[in-house]
Amino acid sequence: MPRFVTIGYGAPTDYDRTPRPVRDAAHAQDAKLLSAGAVIGIAGTPVQVRNPEARGMETREGPFMSSALPVAGFAMIEATSLQEAMEKVSLVPCAVAHGVVEVWPLRETP
Repeated sequence: MPRFVTIGYGAPTDYDRTPRPVRDAAHAQDAKLLSAGAVIGIAGTPVQVRNPEARGMETREGPFMSSALPVAGFAMIEATSLQEAMEKVSLVPCAVAHGVVEVWPLRETP
């Protein structure tokens, strides 16, 4: 089955202003995805890694990408299509609490 990487963006203040029943239903959707085999995690502090021409690793603390909202978490889900993947994540916390969820089709290498 095709896999999709999702990135959830959302601010704690927006989450807090979302009605509790909506948040509870969103967390229930996360639990449903987990029980179906999704891998879900809250984003920690990122580190950038580079190794130009394999001559030596360079690291830098902090994100490489920037966005209007902070990255809240990641997931890897399975779905039969991009449309189904979008429907699955449309009810997770970042999507319903004034944030956004990106869905990236994962083209796996052999």
